[in-house]
Order: sequence, then structure tokens, then C-alpha cells
Amino acid sequence: MTREEPETRGEDMMIDAPKFTNPKPRIENPDEFNVHYLRIYYGKLFPYTDIHKWLSYGHDGKHPGCDEFYFGRREFSFTLENDVYLRYKSFKNASAMEDAIKVNFPYKIDIGAVYSVDPDKRHAYAQSGTNVFTPVERELVFDIDITDYDDVRYCCSGADVCSKCWPLMTVAIKVIDTSLREDFGFKHILWVFSGRRGVHCWVCDVKARRLTNEQRSAVAEYFRVYKGNENNARKVALMGHSLHPFLARSYVDFLKDFFEGELQANQSIFSSKEKYEKILEMISDEDIQLELREKWENAARSSLSEEATSLARWEQLKNTLYSKKQKAPSLRMCVEEIVFTFTYPRIDLEVSKQMNHLLKAPFCVHPKTGRVCVPIDPNNCDEFDPLAVPTLSQLIEEINSGGSKMDVDDDDVPDSDTSLLGKSIKFFRSSFLEPLLKSCKEEIESSYKSKIGKSKDSFSW
Repeated sequence: MTREEPETRGEDMMIDAPKFTNPKPRIENPDEFNVHYLRIYYGKLFPYTDIHKWLSYGHDGKHPGCDEFYFGRREFSFTLENDVYLRYKSFKNASAMEDAIKVNFPYKIDIGAVYSVDPDKRHAYAQSGTNVFTPVERELVFDIDITDYDDVRYCCSGADVCSKCWPLMTVAIKVIDTSLREDFGFKHILWVFSGRRGVHCWVCDVKARRLTNEQRSAVAEYFRVYKGNENNARKVALMGHSLHPFLARSYVDFLKDFFEGELQANQSIFSSKEKYEKILEMISDEDIQLELREKWENAARSSLSEEATSLARWEQLKNTLYSKKQKAPSLRMCVEEIVFTFTYPRIDLEVSKQMNHLLKAPFCVHPKTGRVCVPIDPNNCDEFDPLAVPTLSQLIEEINSGGSKMDVDDDDVPDSDTSLLGKSIKFFRSSFLEPLLKSCKEEIESSYKSKIGKSKDSFSW
């Protein structure tokens, strides 16, 4: 395998995160990540067989309706040490993928689309003058990053994350996952921790993988609520006199209680003038702004906690708006707009719209934290703690101590529940991979029978 510099032609370079900008990736936690640890991880723990089974979608050659070249047309990209970037890599089978990863020990692995031809051979087709290299399948993906919430969280900023602001990611998972299942009918959805500051979503149903770019854009726009930017006081504009059914369900089932409960407890967003001024600016009526501002500024010092003070002011704001919204139509949705501004998922929509966007592979290791990109159970996402995700150093220590007897490519997964990574791999297999492959086998069988039936009909004619 040769090392290549990145190509710079338009959409070919779409990727979910910026590349490393330093000559060498800056390691913030040297005890958590180093190349030696990475070699051991890829040599002993990375679940090659599971990743191959997932991305083959039942095309394992065991059924006459299989496409034996399906996996070989999948694009992978590697980001190596010293910012060496390899794109349009493809592998014939799991062994070839494993060999390439063990030789290169990439700092990051990204997964792209399935193309019409083998990505490794794209130049040959270009030279022949036939423009046949085009993406034909790709999971519908979503990328949500905690840094996009910096204007509504006060505990952390940038890439930092803690137990107080991570629940914003939890609510995002609940809202998007519920809608994907109930509004779109998708079933095979994989949520993955990015390794540092966010979450990725892979929608793997066959109808999702075959969406056109236009259809992907329509799905992404369905989730769009934010209309402004950091310079706008009002970032959310909920049109009409009532919420869209999807937004109403999200508000009632997830956002309202989270805003008034966990968010107020963790961020106390009305507790100081600096904080509540941001919210007052979201109110279109200046008289109401002035009334609430004077009430809060002139209030006598209280023995209430920041959380209690914040909750009391929120109730005052709601009561004021509700009492006057009949006179001012623009205030009818103001309470909901404030809640949505602070709690609604902030999706990087552009990642979802194009088939040739790349997204980090599950079970990669984040080079800044050393944490593994493990799956998240959307049914129990409240229990997920990003700070408890195993790091490279912890995994290596477990191997050295003899505490991990797990062979990750063994379908029986011995001792999986007692190893640091085993529980995540077992969840990936049992809750996501096995139901997905069952559905894929049924789809292949159905398509094959339909093809045979049509063939028989043409002969009988």
C-alpha cells in the first residue's frame, strides 16, 4: 500500500472533522495514547471480523444472490502519524483490511461510501474516459458535537466535556433516534461515541443506504430548527401557532422536562445577569424584557441556591409571557423557542446530505484522549458516561495483567462481560449486528427470488 497526500478536488475531501494541523498529532494525554499502545490495540483488540460483517451487509458469498464484490467497493481512509492521509483505500476481504490496518496502525480510520467500482482502481477508469466512479450506497449518518453548544453551557467550552454538559448529547440521541424510528421507520441504527466530544449516528437500513443526495438533504432539513448564527439573539424561529408533530413530541417527551430539570440543575441559566440577558434578548417584546430585567435586578439578595433562583426566574418568565401572549402573537411560541434553543440537537447537517462524506469508524481510538469510540445504547443512553470509556492505556494494562482473556474475533466472546472493551463489542453484536444481518439476509433472499421469478416469466413468454 502506498502513502498518498490528500487530493483536493471539491467534494472528494469531505470529512467529518478537520485533519491534524501540526507536523505530528498533539497528544494532550501522553499516558493515554502512544503509537506502541496503538499497535497492540490493532494487533489484539480491534474487532475486524465484526466490522467486516457489518459493512458487508450479508454479502458474504454464501447465497447465490450475494454481490461478492460489495465490500471491496467500500472506501476507507487512514490518517497516519505526521498527518499522512490515505484516501480511497479498499480491501477485498476482512483479512486484507486487517493486514492494512496492522501495517499502517492509523491514528484515525474513516469510512466512506460504497462506489460503483473499486476505489483503488478509480484512476484506471478515469484514464479510460468512462466516468463510472460514483457513490452508489452509503449509510445515512449524523454528527453531533458538544462544541456547538458552547453558547448554552457554562461548565465547559471547546473540546472539554463533563458530566454536567454531556446530558445535552443524551437528549440529542433520544430526540433523533425516536424520530428516525417513528417518523421514518428505520430500525438498524448505530450510535457511537466520537471518542472525545460528541456522537455519531449510522442509519443502516437498506432504504437508508440507497437514499440519493437529494433525499438525504430532505431528511437532514426535517431536523433543522436553528435558523440563525452566533450573532443572532433568536437562533430558533418556530413558525405558526403550534409545533410540528415531531417537534411537539420532542418538546413534551424530552426537551421540556430536561430544560426545567437537569439543565437548570447543571447550568443554572438564569442565575446571573450575564446568563439571563441572553434569554431576555430572545423575547421580541422590549417592554417585557424591561419588566423582567428590572424585577430580577432589583430583587433583594436571597438565600436560595443558584439552581433555585434560576428555576424561580424561569417560572416568572413563563407566567409573564403566558399572560400577555394573546396581545402579542409573536410571543405565542416564545417559551418553546427558549427551550429549543438550549436543548434541541445541533446536528452538522452537511455531513448528512452527501453520500461521499467520511465518518470515523466505530472502535477507533481518539488520539487526543486515547478513548475508544464505543457504541452507545440509545435505550440506556442516560447511563453512558464518556469519562468512563476505556482508554488505550487501561486496555493495555488489562492485557498485561492477564485480566482480559477475550479474543474479539471469537463469536463466543469468552469473558466479554468482565473485560473493559468486551461489553461494548457484545452490545454491538447482539443489539445491532445480528438483527441487521438477519434483515440483510432476508432482503438478499427476497431480491434473488424476485429476480429468478422475472427470469422464468421472460422464458415462458
